[in-house]
Amino acid sequence: MSYQNLLVEIKDKIAVVKINRPDKLNALNAQTMIELKNVFTELGKNESVYVIILTGSGEKAFVAGADISELNKLNTISAKEFSEKGQEVFYMIENSAKPVIAAVNGFALGGGCEIALACHIRLASENAKFGQPEVNLGIIPGYGGTQRLTRLINSGRATEYILTGDMIDASEAYRIGLVNHVYKQNELVDKAFEMAQKIISKGQNAVRSAIKAINIVGEVSGKEGQNYEAALFALCCGTEDFKEGTSAFLEKRKPKFTNS
Repeated sequence: MSYQNLLVEIKDKIAVVKINRPDKLNALNAQTMIELKNVFTELGKNESVYVIILTGSGEKAFVAGADISELNKLNTISAKEFSEKGQEVFYMIENSAKPVIAAVNGFALGGGCEIALACHIRLASENAKFGQPEVNLGIIPGYGGTQRLTRLINSGRATEYILTGDMIDASEAYRIGLVNHVYKQNELVDKAFEMAQKIISKGQNAVRSAIKAINIVGEVSGKEGQNYEAALFALCCGTEDFKEGTSAFLEKRKPKFTNS
């Protein structure tokens, strides 16, 4: 796979997707959004990839936001299309059957915060900064930020950050549950690899079923969610991985999953 604004490397069943516009602090322009859609489509089909790590080039920014020069040209009609196209890409990331780990290595502002929110797990470097500063431009988050941030950290805090446009640092992001872990800058990607390898060691049918069950939280009633969970649980119990996992536990050995 070859891209203008992305660097993609696949190693040991892990794909690392790096947004590569360091001179623009990895801002999301139209070309980058097209490439993100394409790469997640391709990786979704790639049977040799089990986990995806998303990060940014350089040490300053994960993604500093949308490209303001493109935003400036929007009107009411084109803005709706702009928002919906971005939401489509981030929805694809959120609903990837393969876990997506955001390795947030610097500024994650506006669209950068929103793409991190769309990932299943968020790890941050000590210098990371998060925020939805769109109100400073006279707009609101348009790539799902109002929805995902509210679900993740609660309505009161999300409302404060969206209405003030304030940034928070990595330690505060960890405290409020926006990120799972904070690491030194030079350890971040290695730690993301460690987590990816741990996930890869599990039965992938179970991993993918868990993502499906988690993703419908808030979209259906609690009872409907539990019914869906039960159905997925039952399907998992019909797999070879279930037989292997339970047998390995009883025999006090490590399971050898075949993802079947």
